[in-house]
Formats: sequence, C-alpha cells, structure tokens
Amino acid sequence: MKPLLLSAYTATTCLGVGLDAHRVALREDRSGLQPCAFETVDLPTWIGEVPGVDDHPLPGELSAFDCRNHRLALLALRADGFEARVRAAVARYGADRVGVFMGTSTSGILETELAYRQRDAATGALPPSFHYATTHNPYALAEVLRTHLGIAGMATTISTACSSSAKVFAAAARQIELGTLDAALVGGVDSLCLTTLYGFASLELTSTEPCRPCDVNRNGISIGEGAAYALLERSCDAPEPHAVWLLGAGESSDAYHMSSPHPDGLGAQMAMQAALRSASLPASAIDYINLHGTATPANDSAEGKAVAAVFGASVPCSSTKGATGHTLGAAGALEAVVCALALVDGFVPGSAGTHELDPAIALRVQLHSAPAGLRHALTNSFGFGGSNCSLVFGRAAP
Repeated sequence: MKPLLLSAYTATTCLGVGLDAHRVALREDRSGLQPCAFETVDLPTWIGEVPGVDDHPLPGELSAFDCRNHRLALLALRADGFEARVRAAVARYGADRVGVFMGTSTSGILETELAYRQRDAATGALPPSFHYATTHNPYALAEVLRTHLGIAGMATTISTACSSSAKVFAAAARQIELGTLDAALVGGVDSLCLTTLYGFASLELTSTEPCRPCDVNRNGISIGEGAAYALLERSCDAPEPHAVWLLGAGESSDAYHMSSPHPDGLGAQMAMQAALRSASLPASAIDYINLHGTATPANDSAEGKAVAAVFGASVPCSSTKGATGHTLGAAGALEAVVCALALVDGFVPGSAGTHELDPAIALRVQLHSAPAGLRHALTNSFGFGGSNCSLVFGRAAP
C-alpha cells in the first residue's frame, strides 16, 4: 500500500482525555481499571470507565443522536485540538473528499437497554423518545461525526467485534488509494453497557481482578470503554519531523470458532504476514509489537504462538489492556494511537497488571515501560469469529 500520514490523532479512555494523559500513564505503568460500579451492574469484575461521560450531552442540533456512546465520541473528538485538525482538512480538500470510517462493537446499545426498562406495561411498546436509528444503530456513530464535522464523503461503520477499529484503517486506505478520497477520519468508539458486561461474564471470560495479559495466572479480561481517532492523509506539504505513517495493513478471517481463536493462531499469523507484505517490510524491521493481549488463557496462548512463528522471540512486545481495559470495538484505533506515541516518544510501553510471565508464551514481553529508539511498530487486533487485523506504523517518512 502507499504510505499514509497520520497527521493528527487522539485517545480517551479510563486513563484520561487526550494524549498527555496516556503518555504519562503508560510511562508510569499505571492502570485506570477500577472495581465495577457501572449503572446497575452487579458483577465481581474490574472495568475501565471514562469519568464524566454523561456530563457532556450533545448540542441541540445533534440531540437526536444523544446517547452515552456519542457523548464519548464527541468528548474524545475535542481533545488535543483534533476536531480543529479535521475541520481544517475538510476546508483544504473539500467536504466530499474526506471520509469517515468508524469501528464499534455495541455502539449505543445502552440506550436500548434503558428504553426496555421504560416500555409500556400493557403493550410492551418502547417509549416514543427512543430512536434506534440515531443511537443504537452502529452506523449512527459515523453519521453523527459526519454531520457534526460537515463531511460529505464516504461514511461507514465497521463492526467486527474487537478488530473493528483496526480494520477501518485498511478500509480508508483502500478508498484513498482508489482516488475516491484525499483524507479520512478513522477511529473507534465503544462505551460500557450491560449487554457487554453480562455477556462476557456469561462466557466466563471476565476476571475478578485487574486483567493480567500474558501472565501465568491470567484468568480473563477487564472490559473498558474508549474512543480514539486518527486523520489519515494522502500527502502533506510539510509533515512534522516526527510524523507517523501508516505503512501496511493485513486482514484475515479464519472463522475457526465463534468466540475462540485457532489454538496456533493461524489466522493471526496470516494477518501479520499480510501487514508486512503490505508495508514491504521484513519481520526483522519491526521494533515493537502491541499485542492484542486480552488476558484470557486461550487468546494470549494463541497469539503468543502466532507472533513467535512470524517474528521469533526477540521483538519487544506488550499488551496495554491492563492499563485501559479491553475497549472492544475501539481497541484497534486506541492501540494504533499507543503505537504512534511509542514511535514519537521513543519508548516501549509496559504490560500493566502482568506480574509473572507465562513461560509457555515464548515472547519478549515487556513488563515495564522502557526507553527505545523505535522506527516501526505493529499492532494486533483479533475479533470473535476469527476476524483479524494487523497494522504497521513507521516514524520516518517513507
């Protein structure tokens, strides 16, 4: 693929709003996970909740879209001057030459959950105030951002579970290379809801303690919420000296099992190999890998085998889900931003929450953050049903 510039990016999670909150927390190996006290949920688990999301209702002209997921979306959009950068791109290229590609898993499903509590006792009808199309509907995420920013180009939402907002980078890159767009707003937003928390608990995938990726005693995920964005551009007259570029994207669909990965991570291997081919780089060129690293026994084991098969055991790796929780449909974009921070700031993030590495995972897992001169980084995102995506980023202009 032709390299694309990440001319701006931002992230909001339980670690805070914006890049500075994340770079400080990651350097300090600090976690934002807390015991679950979300809404009416009664589960013995830890979560990554973004404080104050509901203190930011949408403005009047967007009131039809108002829900927790879209409040989080706009809260994150305003951080780091990101919204202004997107608006400048729209003015520069034209509204019809900028696209919106968003990833989400459950979108605004909380709004539907709340509506069902208010249904008519006699008829079962949902309240008239509930609007599925502009809240729960996954495509509403792309639409609210498109409407708010005055974008007229292609807009879509990808929902492939935990690979959703990694795949948007690949989808946007294809459209830019085809010439239909000059720039794209890419990212992911996923917010907490009862369906996610109780659903993962019913699968016995949630941990009763903060998650411990790649740990010998790992026993499940910590669900989080978050939003992360990047502005992809075909070119830039004067990119910043430490600009980050999307160099490659690889996707695979192994469909091994509805909720479990192939034991040897064959689909994951295919995605990583495809990303390297897309970037025209050998495996030896990768200086850091941000693992999918969910902290479930099966996922970490399978990913460990896949990464070892492609890269061996010498590349520094880490999972940052012990810091942010697993933000599901937002995880791909969030961890792309983590890679950008690592490349620009020159450090390998640690694996918060991990205490004793599983000896069966033959990787160089970084427990604590450490300075490192990085040129290329790869991030993995693997979703239910075997929907896999790997992305390669580079610090130097190609």
